[in-house]
Amino acid sequence: MSVTNPPPTGAQGARRVRVHHLRQAKEQGEKITMITAYDAATAAIFDAAGVDSILVGDSIGNTMLGLETTLPVTLDDMVRAGRAVASVTKRAFVVVDLPFGTYEDGPSQALASAVRVMKETGAAAVKLEGGVRSAAQIRAITDAGIPVVGHLGFTPQSVNALGGHRVQGRGDERAAALRRDALAVQEAGAVAVVLEMVPQGVAADVTGLLTVPTIGIGAGVDVDGQVLVWTDMAGMTDWSPRFAKRFAEIGQALQGAATDYVAEVRAGTFPGPEHSFER
Repeated sequence: MSVTNPPPTGAQGARRVRVHHLRQAKEQGEKITMITAYDAATAAIFDAAGVDSILVGDSIGNTMLGLETTLPVTLDDMVRAGRAVASVTKRAFVVVDLPFGTYEDGPSQALASAVRVMKETGAAAVKLEGGVRSAAQIRAITDAGIPVVGHLGFTPQSVNALGGHRVQGRGDERAAALRRDALAVQEAGAVAVVLEMVPQGVAADVTGLLTVPTIGIGAGVDVDGQVLVWTDMAGMTDWSPRFAKRFAEIGQALQGAATDYVAEVRAGTFPGPEHSFER
């Protein structure tokens, strides 16, 4: 069965994308699509568009909460957003980030955080950052029956240690370290790995090395799938990263609609008779 076109099942439409569909897509050379969402309204739109996976990312801090980094995002923030997204999706594989400070203390903390996410959101998987250093946490979570997506390369929760938003895996030593991290994550039981801001050739090497799918963001085309932050994809901000394509300019359209609304209210032309009720 194709992850991009599962057969219909009754009134709900396409069948839910599961872990084995993602692996099957890799085996068959089919590209996997992932996008972020943080609320029910956008999640329902992306799900209807046929996106394979929706990531409830801790990028909610940058995109929705007005924070400079993802570091202040809490587990409560992720649970609230994850519940909203999972409640409206009918097909997409929903993944919720474990935010900074909810798994670094070790396997027990990681498992407790993951269990809370799964119980309170209805998501299909959790995601956490780090390779060798996070392998024990990934193993504990997967041993409990919870799918885990890894995250390597530029890891936003380590932005201070990495010296800012910098491409990772350049040079032979760093590329080798990235491959070791990828293998460690896979061996610990991860069902997929996000590769962020990694040179295309290195991402291709890692993709060929792994049996689980790789999902790239700023990692070139030779990975098994792609993920974008939806506000970058839709042109909701004045600036977007180099690796993000703006598929629309919804921010401009929304500002234009709001400007027209303000003007019509002030002019007394809205609401008109068609928007009002008679006695």
